[in-house]
Amino acid sequence: MEFTASHRNAPMSARKVRLVVDLIRGRHVNDALQILRATPKRASYFVDKVLRSAMANADQSLEAEMEQLRVARTWVDEARTTKKGWARARGRGVIVRGRTCHINIVLDDGQ
Repeated sequence: MEFTASHRNAPMSARKVRLVVDLIRGRHVNDALQILRATPKRASYFVDKVLRSAMANADQSLEAEMEQLRVARTWVDEARTTKKGWARARGRGVIVRGRTCHINIVLDDGQ
């Protein structure tokens, strides 16, 4: 049985979050939580929240085997980008892009 959770419009670029998500794909949930706690990236906080949410979704189900939960699939998609203009020297301007992403995690208990 599969259990999902997602975080929409997380305030980080998808490229940075994918580095963290690749560390936990296919692992047992307890191992994944330990890896996320030890990872010094800012994205590990958001991925940890989504993983805990998926675990809570599995806990609500009566037929879930909590001891056998694994991270079956994870993916990160790009979301909307906010654009701001900054004034620079000599009358020029630059566009600063504020990138966001969608983090998705699917857990499987092997049944």
